[in-house]
Amino acid sequence: MILHFNYEEIQALRAGARSYLGDVRAPSSSAVLAPAEGRARVEALLPRLQGDLSFSTLGELRAVQGAVESLVESLRILMETTVLATHAADEDAVSAYFDFAHGLTVSNRISDIAAEMEAMIELVTGEPPSAEAARTFRFPD
Repeated sequence: MILHFNYEEIQALRAGARSYLGDVRAPSSSAVLAPAEGRARVEALLPRLQGDLSFSTLGELRAVQGAVESLVESLRILMETTVLATHAADEDAVSAYFDFAHGLTVSNRISDIAAEMEAMIELVTGEPPSAEAARTFRFPD
């Protein structure tokens, strides 16, 4: 399965990753204390945010899904913080809103793909996807 991105979505997720990981280039008010598991997933995803992503298993997709959900939450917090610190129409606030919206859109697409993969596994195996099936059931591109 392939997850397609546009330029704005990749840039938004990268900004969210920098904020989530506490990058010094992100505004200090946007830093979020990242849980270890979420941090590891985001660190693994960040170098892959160069273009479309391909997933062979539901397990691979779920790892990225967890990372993106963490990024979207970080972008939401950044957006809210920026709006409250400046003004709703401030350029930084508007930019933060668009980053959040792009991340949310990607998160929704990932959820749709996960539901399709889960349905396919259930159709083929006759039961909901187990942890084993999520790890081993292969999907072509």
